[in-house]
Amino acid sequence: MEKLKIGVIGMGGIANYHIWGIENSPDAELFAICDVNAKALEERGEALGIPQERRYLRHEELLANKEVDAVMIGTPNNNHFAVALDAIRAAKPFALEKPIALNMREALALREELANKPVPHIVCFSYRYRSAARYARELIQSGKLGTIRHVYSQYLQGWAIPEDVPLYWRFSKELSGSGALGDLGSHILDLHRFLVGETTSVVGHGDTIVRERSLPDGSGKGEVDVDDFCHVLGRMENGISSSMEISRFAYGRGNYQRIEIYGSKGSLVYSLEAEDTLEGNFDDEEGGFRFLDIPELHKAEQMQSFFDLVRGKDDGLNATIEDGYINQRTIDAIIESFAEGRWVSAE
Repeated sequence: MEKLKIGVIGMGGIANYHIWGIENSPDAELFAICDVNAKALEERGEALGIPQERRYLRHEELLANKEVDAVMIGTPNNNHFAVALDAIRAAKPFALEKPIALNMREALALREELANKPVPHIVCFSYRYRSAARYARELIQSGKLGTIRHVYSQYLQGWAIPEDVPLYWRFSKELSGSGALGDLGSHILDLHRFLVGETTSVVGHGDTIVRERSLPDGSGKGEVDVDDFCHVLGRMENGISSSMEISRFAYGRGNYQRIEIYGSKGSLVYSLEAEDTLEGNFDDEEGGFRFLDIPELHKAEQMQSFFDLVRGKDDGLNATIEDGYINQRTIDAIIESFAEGRWVSAE
């Protein structure tokens, strides 16, 4: 079987991760690239060995290339909606970075477009592909923990602490929609759904620590108008209570996640820094918390899962635009809670 020809739209930092997934798959090849920055497009095209005729400044032209079997959309957040909408209309299978849109209105439009024109796709909630998270889901669904009572989560990074970090697009509401909440919190919100179920209402607090940063071109200063951190309490279905602590200002943290899940018969601790691990403590076992051996069958790679989906093989664990819509609905509810200081429905 011939390899799938993949186009990558957006040559920013996240593209490196997805290109790695393409190049390490036996089922796909990097075929075309796209970026609005002509210089970056040229440099990456040369480095990746992509011929000039398969380098595009406009995503519409890449999507029109009939040789391209599927695309990876890794642009800044403000472009996710438009590029995904064009991919649906072009009937081109796509993997879309999260969040899927800047607000619920855009997310709903994507949802409705897909309902009329179904296209194979995934949303890149990457931590669904961590073997520890997948094994935790299996244990929870098997009833090993009994009735779930609490879910306590953290996602902490420290890269924004230096005040000389420039005003990247992630610090702009116009370009990103929200700050640490949409960037990091969206992953935790998805993992909560993936592991235990729906969030029904939220109350949160978020704020900006460094309110002004240097413009990337050195021409002056610009306002940071998104959250640097957020703390959220949630009510979930079946009486589950949750909390989420998100920050880009956690000194010493690179990409740290921790989710603690407590049930009536046991508990789990999923954590991630360099590697993902899973600890368990169960009422039918002695010895307290111990690290669990994760079965091989739970290992997965995001881009390979996308390629499998394009070829008709779906394990049912991929995130979809529907998942992205629900995620955005919850983010919007949290933002409303920030502004009004009250509990807000996420349904």
